[in-house]
Amino acid sequence: MIDAAYMSAFAALIGTFVGGVTSIATSWLGVQRQSKEQRIARGKSERQALYKQFIQEASKLYIDAIEHDSPKIDKFIDVYATLNRIRVLSSRRVIDEADKALRTIFDTYARQNETFDDLRQSLAKGFVDPLRAFSEACHDELKMI
Repeated sequence: MIDAAYMSAFAALIGTFVGGVTSIATSWLGVQRQSKEQRIARGKSERQALYKQFIQEASKLYIDAIEHDSPKIDKFIDVYATLNRIRVLSSRRVIDEADKALRTIFDTYARQNETFDDLRQSLAKGFVDPLRAFSEACHDELKMI
């Protein structure tokens, strides 16, 4: 038979080993979870900044389209680049709404220029906001993250 002292020492070693492995595994899983949460937060923050940039650029273009009937193509470079960055990171719904917003802006350039009084009257009737659906799609997507 095995001596009781040896058995006790062996049990202590096994217990120490199991405790150490458990501690290492718990730490590793905690670090992995924390790293994943940081990646998600960073991705969400990046999308928020990208959506904000698109909204700012498209808003400027829309106001320009209301005031002018011929666009300067170089004004579209930044918003086009931002749209392509959105295509890399975003859902199909967000991309589709961004495309629709830009098409509305292009179509607005083709319409007759509006005066301040025209804008005031259209505000009273309900302002056409080409970015509303895009903003709502972004909001829904960011809530799901």
